[in-house]
Amino acid sequence: MTAHAFASPPPTRAAVPVLRARGLTKTYGMTHALAGVDLDLLAGQSVAVMGASGSGKTTLLHCLAGIVRPSSGSVVLTTSQGSVEVSALPDSQRSRLRRERLGFVFQEGLLIPELTAVENVALALMLRGVPRPAAEHHAGLWLQHLGLAGMEDRRIGQLSGGQAQRVAIARAQVTGAEVVFADEPTGALDHATSREVMHALLQATVGGGRTVVVVTHDDAVAAQCQRVVRLRDGRVVADSLEQA
Repeated sequence: MTAHAFASPPPTRAAVPVLRARGLTKTYGMTHALAGVDLDLLAGQSVAVMGASGSGKTTLLHCLAGIVRPSSGSVVLTTSQGSVEVSALPDSQRSRLRRERLGFVFQEGLLIPELTAVENVALALMLRGVPRPAAEHHAGLWLQHLGLAGMEDRRIGQLSGGQAQRVAIARAQVTGAEVVFADEPTGALDHATSREVMHALLQATVGGGRTVVVVTHDDAVAAQCQRVVRLRDGRVVADSLEQA
């Protein structure tokens, strides 16, 4: 049995807009973090979102992922489980959506240091009601798939930075999430480890027909993605898909 055997099957149609954002704005007081963003993200695509600090990168990711609700505009998620307007959901339903249909990898991993690698990954399944033995079995398969065989029982402090990020990638994918959001996933890593982690992230997502959105300042990280979207002052100012 492979790590993908228990994940949801990827969409089979070409060029499916798995995420569609229209007219996204987000204001915080007098600050306009997003100023009217239209963006389609395709199934099976890796997308890097770049821009200077304050350009709106993380705000855009948070709106697409349902972490925050935009001030105006809409975000529609379409996966094999159906379509939903993320931006219209109340907080409780957006939380459930993130837990059940999306995956997340952050710069510091946000793993639980008191738990082992396999327990950190299995927790994502257990929160969905999967019994612990089955959850840990599936978690172990993903850790093996990402090159961490034999490290399942190590606590996070016993892992290198790159190994810990692989645990975070396994946690993001163990539920079969068809869209994964990664916010500076290599920001705390050296160049060589960064490349290894990005390779693992892309293999686990795009390699299985899923979509990954990566916020990054690093041109080398962006170069590993199929598409680069650049923001300035809360607007899209360049999109390599449109330039292709």
